[in-house]
Amino acid sequence: MKIRRFSATAFAAALLIPGLAACNDTGTAGAGASATPAASGSIAPSGTPAGDAKQALLDSTNAIRDGNFRFTMSGAGSTAEGQVHEPSQSAEMRMTIGDPSSDLMMKLDLIHAKPDSWVKLELGGKAAASVPGLKNLNLGKYQHLDQTRIKGNRALGFDFDKVDPAGSAVLTQGVTDVRKTGDGAYAGTVDVSKAAEAGSLDPAVITALGAQAQSVPFTAKVDTQGRLSELVLQIPAAGQSAAQDLKITYSDYGNAAAAQKPPADQVVEAPAEFYNLFN
Repeated sequence: MKIRRFSATAFAAALLIPGLAACNDTGTAGAGASATPAASGSIAPSGTPAGDAKQALLDSTNAIRDGNFRFTMSGAGSTAEGQVHEPSQSAEMRMTIGDPSSDLMMKLDLIHAKPDSWVKLELGGKAAASVPGLKNLNLGKYQHLDQTRIKGNRALGFDFDKVDPAGSAVLTQGVTDVRKTGDGAYAGTVDVSKAAEAGSLDPAVITALGAQAQSVPFTAKVDTQGRLSELVLQIPAAGQSAAQDLKITYSDYGNAAAAQKPPADQVVEAPAEFYNLFN
């Protein structure tokens, strides 16, 4: 496998969307891919009008904007988990792409405490030794990031004006059909062509989906207070990527903790080779 540099968009795509094809193309169709979308304007089995169901989903993302929650994301054999604590202007995220059997596995431990950011990078897999500038990447240390060099970078940066890494509010605004399937449970379709800025969807994959992007099946759950707890997008096969489930969860609303800055003796300044890897 030829090692390439990872752009921010490509990195986000590798994390959450059927992708990383050159390194980890082992995905299979998600278990929920056979969900049947509701007809437009339909009435849910419980008697809830579809319009009311959509409004419930839109309202379920309001608490996310408070910026105090834990989250997980998974898809295409990759995962992310972390927490956001807007009161302290801090956040952290741990990401894993691939596994030890892949050509390339990457783990990132990101900590943001405004105005600073740090990341610890781990590499594994058969091609790890071929990563450009490997000897200067300071693996095992937290690397302090120059904010001017990661501005707008979806892989390394964090925008405290847009605190949801997955952009579920944007996704739910694209819902085209929806029905209530049970207590706190919903299903339907979403037009992801309108959600390129969500953060969990790569615009290149949306383009590859073509007309399928306008009616991607989804399921959602809300907690007893009506707050979004789970959103699963059943992404169809597109191009060389197999069908995949993109799963996003939220928990501990109002109870997340401030991120802890890494100990000074474990911190180095990120070298040029590190930025080159992601730009």
